[in-house]
Amino acid sequence: MTYPISISLAKGGWLTNQLLDFARGGGEWILWILAALFVMVFVVFFERLFFYNSLKTSSEGIRRAVLDRLAEGDVDALLDKLKGDESMQARVIAYGLREAERGPEAVEQLCTGAIGAEKLRYEKRLSFLASVGSNAPFVGLFGTVLGVIMAFDSLRIGDAGQAGSTGPGDDVMNAIAEALVATGVGLLVAIPAIVFFNALKSRVMRNVTETRLLVRTMVAYMHDTQK
Repeated sequence: MTYPISISLAKGGWLTNQLLDFARGGGEWILWILAALFVMVFVVFFERLFFYNSLKTSSEGIRRAVLDRLAEGDVDALLDKLKGDESMQARVIAYGLREAERGPEAVEQLCTGAIGAEKLRYEKRLSFLASVGSNAPFVGLFGTVLGVIMAFDSLRIGDAGQAGSTGPGDDVMNAIAEALVATGVGLLVAIPAIVFFNALKSRVMRNVTETRLLVRTMVAYMHDTQK
């Protein structure tokens, strides 16, 4: 006696049988994909971490330099001081200073656009971490589905070939184990990806907040000097 699901699969159409043959191939390739994603998550995290650390700067130091140099009216000296500093804060302030002749309102608008451009530079590859964190569990779930299909198929074959069979064979248990492993690995990949994304995103937002504060300080000082 066979299970109803085996009968329906046996009588399925061409596409159903093709998909069943595909599922019989196993889901180990899913595990390889997840393993590759796991490695890439750590590569992206450490690359971005190194990038942020290489651009670390003192926002308070830049603020004092802006106030001191603008009080002296020495914009060129301030630009020289910021030269070579590739941080978001320094690049945006330097961009605003080069456009100082347009007035405070124009400088503020231009700096807002510059912050957006810098934010894109800082957030490069973060979308990969977000995508992996969101989709890795579904990739693992796909492997689980393949494993369950293999388990039912092995059960059907074993049931049909061994009339006196009293329980699922090794093939069935292996397929179920593979299905559970795929789910676990999917979560193992997704969790660090989400943690890393949130940690790096917070660093980007901190730099954006500090840069906006510096821009407002500079623009406010420009308004004061025009009075």
